[in-house]
Amino acid sequence: MVIDIQNKVLEIIAEQAVLDLSDVSMDQTLEDLGIDSLGLVESIFAIEEAFDVDVPFNANLPSNSDFDISSVASIVAAVRNLVSEKAT
Repeated sequence: MVIDIQNKVLEIIAEQAVLDLSDVSMDQTLEDLGIDSLGLVESIFAIEEAFDVDVPFNANLPSNSDFDISSVASIVAAVRNLVSEKAT
């Protein structure tokens, strides 16, 4: 399941950035990938739908949220956390 979460998040981000999956790496930021604020919102909606989770409303303000969007890796970690919380 851990790999599945990472792969699905990478697929969602690649789709929003209109890139091949192979062009998205864990250390990139959404800005690096050319994803603007609208793309971020669409990515969050896609993540919520794919994993049946609720991303915190203030995810775009990292200092006020547990959902860190500073890099692809941090988004994957935040989604893993949400999925884990839902399972308990």
